Amino acid sequence: MAHGNTLPSRGRRGGSVRAPGAGDSGERGRQRRAGAAPTPARTHAPRPRPSPERGTLGAPPPRPLRRDRTDSGGAVRPPVAPIPARARLSRPRLPGAAAAPPSAARLRCLRQPRGAAAPSEAPRKRVGRAREGRDVGAAPGGTLLTDQPLPAGVAAPAPLLALAVALRALNCVLVRTSFVPDEYWQSLEVAHRMVFNYGYLTWEWANSLRGYTYPLIFASIYKALQLLGKDDVQLLIWVPRLAQAVLAAFADVKLYSLVQHLENAETAKCVFFCQLCSWFTWYSCTRTLTNTMETILTIFALSYYPIKGSKMGNSCKYLALVALAIVIRPTAVIPWMPLVFSHFLQEQRKADLILKNCIPVGLVTVGTSLIIDRVFFGEWVLVQLNFLKFNVLQNLGTFYGSHPWHWYFTQGLPVILGAHLPFFIHGCVLAPKRYRIFLTAVIWTVVVYSTLSHKEFRFIYPVLPFCMFFCGYSLKHLKAWKKSAVSFLLLSNLLPALYTGLIHQRGTLDVMSHIQQLCHNSDQSQTFVFIMMPCHSTPLYSHVHCPLKMRFLQCPPDLTGNENYIDEADVFYSNPLGWLNKEFYNDTLLPSHLILFNVLEQEISPFLAVRGYEKAATVFHTHVPQGRVGSHIFVYRRKAKMNHT
Repeated sequence: MAHGNTLPSRGRRGGSVRAPGAGDSGERGRQRRAGAAPTPARTHAPRPRPSPERGTLGAPPPRPLRRDRTDSGGAVRPPVAPIPARARLSRPRLPGAAAAPPSAARLRCLRQPRGAAAPSEAPRKRVGRAREGRDVGAAPGGTLLTDQPLPAGVAAPAPLLALAVALRALNCVLVRTSFVPDEYWQSLEVAHRMVFNYGYLTWEWANSLRGYTYPLIFASIYKALQLLGKDDVQLLIWVPRLAQAVLAAFADVKLYSLVQHLENAETAKCVFFCQLCSWFTWYSCTRTLTNTMETILTIFALSYYPIKGSKMGNSCKYLALVALAIVIRPTAVIPWMPLVFSHFLQEQRKADLILKNCIPVGLVTVGTSLIIDRVFFGEWVLVQLNFLKFNVLQNLGTFYGSHPWHWYFTQGLPVILGAHLPFFIHGCVLAPKRYRIFLTAVIWTVVVYSTLSHKEFRFIYPVLPFCMFFCGYSLKHLKAWKKSAVSFLLLSNLLPALYTGLIHQRGTLDVMSHIQQLCHNSDQSQTFVFIMMPCHSTPLYSHVHCPLKMRFLQCPPDLTGNENYIDEADVFYSNPLGWLNKEFYNDTLLPSHLILFNVLEQEISPFLAVRGYEKAATVFHTHVPQGRVGSHIFVYRRKAKMNHT
């Protein structure tokens, strides 16, 4: 401020305003009376004291009075017109100078008309306690606006990341059930064979339909545990899942940062809450599924996607993450097709986008994938092309079941959304036009997958973060009903998350602990476990970690075009007793242990009695038995006398 031109409205001791020169004493007064240049006054204003008229918390000091430079008599001008409360003062900058970070005092510097009511507690806390890059965004020119998006490049706060990691770690511990066989057979089982040189590879690997890029992540973890001498079976089971949980936590925070940048902190919190309380995300995000990694990479890529109005867009980064997702699971290209096409249309320099981003990123990712697969397959193979050819062009996935075309619209999407469904619809209606590309990606993905006969809930899991964006947008705009909506979402998702994570279909994992105990037997070489259940119902060596002799019913599809082909599992279930008597015609061929669902027990009871098997354990599996899957799993073992005959 100018020297001598601005006076505080009160003295340090609360006195009234004095005219210039009145009551001057000491060296400064003598200089003024003698006409000498006065000693420069302090350049900072005294700390404002609380005023009963303006409130005590976060209230700004009264505006200082300005003295007319031409008025030698010390007449005081009336105060200037007050500035609205939500406005901010921007400090002028030199051309080309960077904006200084806003200080807490600057954020509290609000202007309020005289006679106006004291600001409410909530706005005072939101403004007075704001942190840089959190509740307040920087607008061009240095002006600070509390409801503006975050500036690009601002990271999410560390406490939020710690919270997300803690919740996902708890999430990992509270998911003890089986979802689909691929969470073991396409990741952990392959990694176990890569590191420990024993295990089983399914028919997909024999036909080069899967790539080694994703299993290599877990193989690296297994190798590190092996080198440290910590390759205990429990660590082999839980460390990969905990690693997946940490990645899921980073993805959650990345989604929060994206929404905070595009909208504001309040909307970001609502989206973050919807993401964390989604029962299907809770059920799936810590599993070692390629669909889970595809979803995580989709969120990371989305945070760099150049949506209109975003300053965080980075074509190279988001394209690299999309390419990695496609390498891991080639169907990841489906939700990104409308997004990449929209980016291409709005890009001004289309040639640069293709030549400097798309082609280099594609060459690097595909080349890396080719090299990795060349090392482990022993030949050059493009597994992504084989995968698309088998699942999309030939549609051979129908071998594992088919559903009507409308299944994703009537069951798939409504089930994975659960209680979020009405909020998703409401958010789609409210969201601005620039977010329609997210909705387009959801609809496009569901439509494309609907054309395929084989359908599963996990296939559309990667579009769930898009849906959570709209759910959070809806929740933010529910003014009076927000607390009720939060309680409803929390309770309605808590029950299915805990039930599916702790109870439903847990038997196929619990029974593996009984098989693990066989590794400590002295006659391990005589142990032979036969799993008489639908193919790939249980994991195998990744959850046993010892070279026991084990066998299960196989069900590879026919790739030769034989219309009369029947897999081993179907042959067994068509006549279980006859199949067993034919397969094990000699007692020396009999398994030492049998694992089966309770629905099969009565049908093969003559075989069990004649061959000398006794029930050793009963394991609960599900409250909803279906077809060949029973409510309990039985463990049978041959009696000791029979084993030695």
